[in-house]
Amino acid sequence: MSPAPKVGAVIITMGNRPAELRALLDSVAGQDGDPVQVVVVGNGSPVPEVPAGVRTVELPENLGIPGGRNTGIEAFGPGGRDVDILLFLDDDGLLARPDTAELCREAFTADPALGIISFRIADPETGATQRRHVPRLRASDPMRSSRVTTFLGGANAVRTAVLAEVGGLPDAFFYAHEETDLAWRALDAGWMIDYRSDMVLYHPATAPSRHAVYHRMVARNRVWLARRNLPALLVPVYLGVWVLLTLLRRPSRAALKAWFGGFREGLTTPCGSRRPMKWRTVWRLTRLGRPPVI
Repeated sequence: MSPAPKVGAVIITMGNRPAELRALLDSVAGQDGDPVQVVVVGNGSPVPEVPAGVRTVELPENLGIPGGRNTGIEAFGPGGRDVDILLFLDDDGLLARPDTAELCREAFTADPALGIISFRIADPETGATQRRHVPRLRASDPMRSSRVTTFLGGANAVRTAVLAEVGGLPDAFFYAHEETDLAWRALDAGWMIDYRSDMVLYHPATAPSRHAVYHRMVARNRVWLARRNLPALLVPVYLGVWVLLTLLRRPSRAALKAWFGGFREGLTTPCGSRRPMKWRTVWRLTRLGRPPVI
């Protein structure tokens, strides 16, 4: 019998939620099966006191969400090679069930093509899942598990073989769309992504626009995402659709100004290596319900 896959967890923190971080660490420590190895990354801030056995890395400056998570990956060896599965968890989240790590082990063992699992995020008070937290277009039923084309950044599990093959998250994105960039590269390499409604991270319901840089980063990184990953013919289609959708949502004047500023920045600044996905990946995305033009 093969040994159970080794599971690690990466948690990044700004050091301002010590009580929530401790509760999350307790929920990770309480997982069934072999212990989950944990690394907490202080992203430009000291790490609050953590239990014995939890490793910490303190960065001198805030590298953004993908940069912080990539630092956590490397704490498990190049590409996270010291473990087989990495959980990425928001520091104010809480694993709802003690069998989440075991469910991950079982899922990855049963399906060799499975590369990433996106957890369901639920409000701890109401149990409700926000529509934006279901990573597919048909999001009305968050209790339905399915194959998907992207995943949620602070509530997921990634097979480290995926990271070894396609690389980590794009550091330069700082915030927004870094998960989809990794998801598209993983899908292009032949891996699959599942949304699992039974793997739950409790997290207070919030609006992403609470971040001051939200509108600029969302627009800039949307352009970078297309420039980096899409076949040339699809880049203007994808970006045109998102301009239209943004206008239809009728954001405030200030938000729209920030959005178009970010969009312009995305067009005029370096986006990193361009590796357009294969047309068969475009077809796979389309069959999964989300063609890469929306």
